[in-house]
Amino acid sequence: MPFAHLRRREFITLLGGACSAAATSPLGLRSASAQQVPKVGLLYPGPAAAAPSRIADLLEGLRTGGFRSPEQFELLPRIADGDYSRLPALAHDLVARKVDVIVAPSPPAIDAAVQVTRASGSNVPIVASSFETDPVRAGLVQSLHRPGGNVTGVFLAFPEFGNKWIELLKELVPELVRVAALWDPVTGDMQLRAVQAAGRILNVAVEVVAVRTRAEFDDAFAAARRYGAGAVVILGSPLFGAEVKSLADLALRHRFPAVTLFTHFPRAGGLIAYGPNISDPYRIMGSMAAKILQGRRPAELPVELYSRYELAVNLKTAKALGLTVPPSILVRADEVIE
Repeated sequence: MPFAHLRRREFITLLGGACSAAATSPLGLRSASAQQVPKVGLLYPGPAAAAPSRIADLLEGLRTGGFRSPEQFELLPRIADGDYSRLPALAHDLVARKVDVIVAPSPPAIDAAVQVTRASGSNVPIVASSFETDPVRAGLVQSLHRPGGNVTGVFLAFPEFGNKWIELLKELVPELVRVAALWDPVTGDMQLRAVQAAGRILNVAVEVVAVRTRAEFDDAFAAARRYGAGAVVILGSPLFGAEVKSLADLALRHRFPAVTLFTHFPRAGGLIAYGPNISDPYRIMGSMAAKILQGRRPAELPVELYSRYELAVNLKTAKALGLTVPPSILVRADEVIE
């Protein structure tokens, strides 16, 4: 079921009061116009509950790119609801629907879209987004300036992140000597390698805890305790990004200072985050998809490296953990939650 559990009115609301689109069939958000319109496929790996806000961000990007009315395009969301095994079949469906571009956020969706388009001999453009992937090293593009194939998109300029996360934890817990890194293996190892390298530089041992499903969260924090970790680093993953409240609650219950790139983590009760605004990549993908609908080829549409980061900290959580947030963090913070 493409929409999982999303209600019709939720999707209509996303388009705003000036829009007249309605989800009239399982195929997506259809325009009222009988004219042939370009089709934008969204291959979303996360939970259905998080999809409406991500769709709203994508639509905002399409509007910025010139597609201001739903009569100008058709959006076909395909939502895996956290079950990555569904992604290949959903990607096949989008290719069969002859979409003009596939928007694929996160490594599992990108992998499914790339494998299906290559296996089917289709050359459907793919606009990707990943916080965990080096697109050149992964073979998705030939170069950032000229991708050369059917994939382009927005990726995280990551090299300094591992240092930043562990530096923040060291400022909060000066005696820190060991951290546990929660890692979702489907995202690849780019962030993991960066954090491990940062640990060597800053004399902090990094214990890796693989987490593949939400059901493994509690065991992961228990493993971190067994390892003698003094803090937890939560790496980027669509699984983790959709479950920040659960992760924040578990970190507090297990009394772990925790840092991640998801800036909504402190708003959900987590301690601290340094990373991108989660909405921005979807807006950028929407804008890039608009360029492709207007005739640009992904092979010649440069990859964008996202480099706008925010620092957010929750003082209430710090107090509950018995920590004092130093002025060095407070003066740099974009958001302080009290």
